[in-house]
Amino acid sequence: MPIEIRRFGVGNRRPDGPIGSVGLTGQVLYSDGRGVISELAFARNARIEPHASPNTTCFIVVEGGGWVGVGDEWTRIAAGETAVWPADIPHAAWTEHSEMRAFVVELAGPDDHDTVVGRARPVARGNGQLVARTGFGSGPTHGGSDGEPA
Repeated sequence: MPIEIRRFGVGNRRPDGPIGSVGLTGQVLYSDGRGVISELAFARNARIEPHASPNTTCFIVVEGGGWVGVGDEWTRIAAGETAVWPADIPHAAWTEHSEMRAFVVELAGPDDHDTVVGRARPVARGNGQLVARTGFGSGPTHGGSDGEPA
């Protein structure tokens, strides 16, 4: 079997993300019944609105930084860190003053193939919009509340 090379990054991305996403481009790198691997690039002030997925997902930041939320908690995240989003719990990601690039690995069992490929379901709370910061907890777990990590 020959080696399959797939291109990603600048020039290969298109607008992407769950319904309501703003300022995101990305590309699916691989998808089958076991899961999906995608690259996402966040512009400044980009966001993935709160949504839930039936599968555990790893959000792996490789450049820049921003914010992630799971349920009612939120925190800063930077290159070299991974957020684990549990199945069926609302999660979100966003940037403010910086850009961010991440790989998203959504894990699934063979019976999840139809639900994992582009079928995240919206969350009623917030009506598809990011709720006020107080909705993600009383404050960040990394100290300070302005900006993102370097």
